[in-house]
Amino acid sequence: MRITNKNFIPDRSRPGLTTTATGIVSRQGTGGNWATVGRRRKRRGGRRLQRRQGKEQCSLPHVPMEKEAFEGWLKLVSTSFLALNDQQRNQLLDHLISLSGAAQLQHLSSGLEALLKRDFLRLLPLELAFYLLRWLDPQTLLTCCLVCKQWNKVVNTCTEVWQGVCRDLGWRIDDSIQDAGHWKRVYLKAKFRMKQLREEDAFETSSLIGHSARVYALYYKDGLLCTGSDDLSAKLWDVRTGQCIYGIQTHTCATVKFDEQKLVTGSFDNTIACWEWSTGAKIQQFRGHTGAVFSVDYNDELDTLVSGSADFTVKVWALSAGACLNTLTGHTEWVTKVLLQKSQVESMMHSPGDYILLSSDKYEIKVWPIGREINCKCLKTLSVSEDRSVCLQPRLQFDGRYIVCSSDLGVYQWDFASFDVLRVIKPHQDPASPSLLSFGEVFALLFDNHHLYVMDLRSETITGRWPLPAYRKSKRGSSFLPGITSWLNGFDGKNDAGLVFATSMPDHSIHLVLWKENG
Repeated sequence: MRITNKNFIPDRSRPGLTTTATGIVSRQGTGGNWATVGRRRKRRGGRRLQRRQGKEQCSLPHVPMEKEAFEGWLKLVSTSFLALNDQQRNQLLDHLISLSGAAQLQHLSSGLEALLKRDFLRLLPLELAFYLLRWLDPQTLLTCCLVCKQWNKVVNTCTEVWQGVCRDLGWRIDDSIQDAGHWKRVYLKAKFRMKQLREEDAFETSSLIGHSARVYALYYKDGLLCTGSDDLSAKLWDVRTGQCIYGIQTHTCATVKFDEQKLVTGSFDNTIACWEWSTGAKIQQFRGHTGAVFSVDYNDELDTLVSGSADFTVKVWALSAGACLNTLTGHTEWVTKVLLQKSQVESMMHSPGDYILLSSDKYEIKVWPIGREINCKCLKTLSVSEDRSVCLQPRLQFDGRYIVCSSDLGVYQWDFASFDVLRVIKPHQDPASPSLLSFGEVFALLFDNHHLYVMDLRSETITGRWPLPAYRKSKRGSSFLPGITSWLNGFDGKNDAGLVFATSMPDHSIHLVLWKENG
C-alpha cells in the first residue's frame, strides 16, 4: 500500500483504518467519505429493523373475527368465488394453499380423501346399491364382502343378487325364501358342484352283481332299479345299499317297468306278462304280438297298457283283463319305444290333461290318441328327414310339453302344441353325435361310447363329463338309462344325489354312476 500523505500513520489496532498525525481516523479506500459510510449503515440497519418487525408480527396471536362478522365475510367471499371462472377459481385455491399452515393442509388432506373416495354403498339408498351389485360377477361380490363390515352387511342382505348368481349356475330358485345368507351359502355349494363337474370329480361308480346272463332291460324309479335278464329272472335293487330286494323267475326280458306292487315285462318270446313282487306269481299275460316286445308302458288310472313290437305294431291292452283293445299300424320299422303321458298344453288335437300315446321307430315318431276305435288314425308323424337318410337314436322323451329325441344330426326338440321344431342342439365340443339320456329345462344328460356328458342347454356347451367303461350298448336303448333326472331342471341342493346313469356290462353286472356327496 502506497501512502501519499506523510502525515498519515496506519492504525494497527483497527485494520482498514488510518490515523492522521492530528488523531483523525480515516477509512482506507474511501478517501475519508463519511457520507457514503453513513448511508450504508442506514440501509443495513433498516433491513435489520424490518426483519425484526416481521418476526414480531408473525409471533403475534391472530385475533379471530366475531361470528357474525365472519359469516358475513364468508358469504361475501363465497359470492365472489362463484362469480369466477374455473381458471380463476383454481388460481385462488393455489394462493390460499400457499398461505395455509400445517393445520390447514392437514384438514385439506383429510377432506380431499373423503371427497375423492366416496363409499357408494354407505351413501346410496339400499335399492340403488342392490341395483349396482347386480352387475358384479359372483367372485367380485365375494371380494366386496371383505372390504369392511358395512359392505359385508349390504352384500349379504341383497337377496335378489344371490338368487341371480345361483340361477346363472343352474340352481332352482324358491322365491319364498328371502334370506340372502341362505342363497349365498347355496351359491358357494353350487360353485363347488360345478367345479367338480368340470374337473370330472362329481361322480363315483358302483356295481350290482347277481345275473348269470346278459341284462337287456333296465328301469329306475324312486331309488330302486329293476333289471331283466336272459337268465329268465328279474331283480329289484336298492341303489343306495346295492342289495337285491326281490328276485323272481320270469321269461326273457327285453323291457321292464314296475311299481311298488307289480312288474310288467316284455319278452323276446312275443308276450307281455305282469308279475307280483311279493310272491313272484304271474298276475296276467298278454298275447297277440308276432314279434319281440321291445317297449311297454302302463297307467293304472286308465287301466291301460301299451306295447311296441318288432312286428311294426303298437297294441293297446286292458291292464287288468289282459285283452287287446286296439292295434295301431303305420310303422315300417321295429317299434322300439312307446310312451303314455298326459298333455300339458292346448292344441287343436288335444287339451291339457288328455292322455297321449307316442311311439317311435328308427326313422319316425308317431302321436296317437288313446281310444278303442278300430283303425285309429295317427295324429302326427315327426321325422328328422323326409327321405329317411337320418336315423333317430334311442331314448325318446316326452314331458307333456316337448318331444325330444337325438339323431345323427343332433338333439331335436319339438313343441307339442304346434309340432314345430324348436331347436336342434349340436354340442360345440365333443361328442360330435351324442346320444340322449335325458333332457331338462337347464341341463341335458348325453353319452357316447366313452363318456357321460352334462350339457348346459342355455349355452349348449359341455359343463361336465365322466369316463365310461366298455359297456353293452343295445341299439334299442333298453340296456342303459338315466337315474334321477329332476336336477336337469335345475339343482335345488338336494337332487344332486343318488343314481345318475346305469348300464349293463359284458360280464352281466350293472355299472352304476352316482353323485358324489357334496362336501
